[in-house]
Amino acid sequence: MSGEERDDTTATLIDAEDAPSGTETLTDADSAGLANALREERDRLKEQLLRTAADYDNFRKRTKKELEDAERRGREDAVREMLPVFDNLERAVQAAGAASDVAAIVDGIKMVLKLFEDQTQRIGITRVPTVGQRFDPSVHDAIQQTETDEHPPGTVIAEVVPGYKLGDRLVRPAMVVVARKPSASA
Repeated sequence: MSGEERDDTTATLIDAEDAPSGTETLTDADSAGLANALREERDRLKEQLLRTAADYDNFRKRTKKELEDAERRGREDAVREMLPVFDNLERAVQAAGAASDVAAIVDGIKMVLKLFEDQTQRIGITRVPTVGQRFDPSVHDAIQQTETDEHPPGTVIAEVVPGYKLGDRLVRPAMVVVARKPSASA
């Protein structure tokens, strides 16, 4: 067996035929000492591997908990931002029961809606642009097509349900009506 064919464990043992001249073969005591040293090295590496596996498992658990906590805090912050809107809606309902002036109720609801829009902008929620825009399947959901000459085909002509984005991420697509070229028979 040549030196190139040996792996790391057998490389430490020298066969008598490969030993340089003047060296003696390993004795039983040397073999026992080498075996003990190899066992100790194996045990040390095994313990190190178990510690590394335990550290990784702890890291994974800690990271998962931190992500869950961050998600919970994010939801709490969003709810906290919306609480004034809910409070004002409750006040509007109470005032509507006793009010005789419908215009005042409408003005109050408009103020609550404005507050809602301000709060959503503060937390990064934006409305998806629709009417007059080119239909974009990544942010629009076409629920109907209408034949018309007034708008180019593929243009959004009505919004049924608004869509919203949180930053660059779509939260809900806008449900829209899209213009279609009139058929030849019409």
